[in-house]
Amino acid sequence: MTEVVRTYQEELGFLEKLTPHSWRIKKGFVKNMNVEGMFYVNEHLEKLMFDELRQFSNHKGVGGFLPGLKQIGNVAALPGIIHKSIGLPDIHSGYGFAIGNLAAFDMNDPLAVVSPGGVGFDINCGVRLLRTNLTEKDVQPVKEQLAQSLFDHIPVGVGSKGVIPMNAGDLEEALEMGVDWSLREGYAWAEDKEHCEEYGRMLNADPSTVSTKAKKRGLPQLGTLGAGNHYAEVQVVDEIYNKDAARKMGIEFPGQVCVMIHSGSRGFGHQVATDALVAMERAMKRDKIQVNDRQLACARIASKEGQNYLKSMAAAANFAWVNRSSMTFLTRQAFAKLFTTTPDDLDMHIIYDVSHNIAKVEEHMVDGHQKTLLVHRKGATRAFPPHHPLIPVDYQLTGQPVLIGGTMGTCSYVLTGTEQGMKETFGTTCHGAGRAYSRAKSRRNLDYMEVLEKLEAKGISIRVASPKLVMEEAPESYKNVTDVVDTCHAAGISKKCIKLRPIAVIKG
Repeated sequence: MTEVVRTYQEELGFLEKLTPHSWRIKKGFVKNMNVEGMFYVNEHLEKLMFDELRQFSNHKGVGGFLPGLKQIGNVAALPGIIHKSIGLPDIHSGYGFAIGNLAAFDMNDPLAVVSPGGVGFDINCGVRLLRTNLTEKDVQPVKEQLAQSLFDHIPVGVGSKGVIPMNAGDLEEALEMGVDWSLREGYAWAEDKEHCEEYGRMLNADPSTVSTKAKKRGLPQLGTLGAGNHYAEVQVVDEIYNKDAARKMGIEFPGQVCVMIHSGSRGFGHQVATDALVAMERAMKRDKIQVNDRQLACARIASKEGQNYLKSMAAAANFAWVNRSSMTFLTRQAFAKLFTTTPDDLDMHIIYDVSHNIAKVEEHMVDGHQKTLLVHRKGATRAFPPHHPLIPVDYQLTGQPVLIGGTMGTCSYVLTGTEQGMKETFGTTCHGAGRAYSRAKSRRNLDYMEVLEKLEAKGISIRVASPKLVMEEAPESYKNVTDVVDTCHAAGISKKCIKLRPIAVIKG
């Protein structure tokens, strides 16, 4: 059967603006949609979304990926999806699911599926924020030394190897225990665990479902930042929008210094995803599962392949939490050494640690009924509201802190979860800026030295392992993170709390 080819104008007939910040995607936009789609944008981000769709209508695909709007529609066609397929303001084309796409599947529907494309290759890529009691004045005179010290302590770049001693037996335990392993080995503080999503450990992790190849790739990489958009940043509190919520996080005044670490499960998570996609292609043939896009390979949640993926994905999530804990340990050491004191005296506590590439079983109200759902968040952050039982005691009155990383040289944000987000997006909001240009286009259009000079002009110290990354990760390659955050705030799915600006950046 040949696919109906529509003009760009005909495509627009399936899209309807609901509010100044949200759009509906009607059934029929792509074939077999089980639910409608929706996405959140403001007028700047809206233009990027529609330009991508227009380009697709003229040229049939960009760089092997479908435009984000088509991907939202294709996810809406997956078996067992409930409510809507949702695109967040930082959405951009990805493998299978768009990055910034959220979808929930009914655990009680025997046809419901789990799809690795809905989690991504960097399982539990996430962000962690540490506070300090230092001020910008304390750090400015030693900023270059601090940047160098962090760069020396934390292994960065594609082939980087960890400095945390690890053998095969340790890895098995780390995969099962997550932050509890770091705690036992002395690389984490007891209170770190309290301030991690899932308390830093997914209990359904089963290392026996993970391939030897994945373990081999992961073993040397614990405690490494990696490359791509991963970074460690020394940041300064620029603005506080909600003083009460900020105070609960230990943020007292503008000028206070924080450290943000953005990283994931490295080659280990990538291999887990790759292995699962191969197994699921076979399962789809056996169970006669139809999808609109081959990249949406999936398996019934209850099937052996579905369960094995969830157990190995949980092991990769635990790997990522151990990875961020190890880098936290190295960051605390770097600061303590430079300021000749202890991390404790510097008040280097974790504000929170969130994941933005994960699938988790959660309870949600849908149409007045409580349902057990498997929520896929890809390039999307959990944002639970005040009084939710799964967030720490400290944040019960304010809602869960949500960490939104900017791009190299631009600001980052801390948001808080809302009741409205719970109703509309399964307690989920954006995760960062979201790419505007592909990596190849960034390398073609940007000049290495020019990007570095702009960062220097902003007073930002940078240490980077690979020059080409500087172009790929330049602020111009991304959407404006303030646009993204303001859209979520205006739509009410999360609320602005703190704005942070970088003064030193460490990249792979």
